[in-house]
Amino acid sequence: MKRRNTHRLSLDAVCCRTAQVNMASSMSFFSLSRMIYLNSVTKIFVNPARSICTSGWRLAEQQGQGSQLITVDEKLDITTLTGVPEEHIKTRKVRIFVPARNAMQSGVKNTQKWKMDFDTRERWENPLMGWASTADPLSNMVLTFSTKEDAIAFVEKNGWSYDIAEKRVPKPRVKSYGANFSWDKRTRRSAK
Repeated sequence: MKRRNTHRLSLDAVCCRTAQVNMASSMSFFSLSRMIYLNSVTKIFVNPARSICTSGWRLAEQQGQGSQLITVDEKLDITTLTGVPEEHIKTRKVRIFVPARNAMQSGVKNTQKWKMDFDTRERWENPLMGWASTADPLSNMVLTFSTKEDAIAFVEKNGWSYDIAEKRVPKPRVKSYGANFSWDKRTRRSAK
């Protein structure tokens, strides 16, 4: 007897849950039918599966068909728009450089991009783990640029002062296979 009552209670719970799902689907159907009715009254078709904001994009696309890009010759300063605190704008110094070749690489592939990093601020050692800690959010950020001019434009746009470390171009050395066997040059090595 108890088993039937337990089964009956779980069946009631299932029926109640099904009723909740049916009610939610009918409410969404009601709102959809209301939206379709409003569209038919105002003679504007809105696809309910799409977002309404695409109409603004289409309007901008139609207006931009015959127009050209607008270029501004004056220097842009976006420091007021970025939301960065003033202490990180006025007191920061940026270094623009080309990274040196890694000792483990023979080519110069990773030395062609310009990088920008910030000066290091106060750091301290965590007494529990021994990790280096800092309160500076910009100290570990390194940005990469394809040209030096792009990096300078970005730094000036953000209002930071900067230093540029010029790119070092290695002098090509004259190498020839015959120089290994000449007696008057110090390139010959003994076999001992």
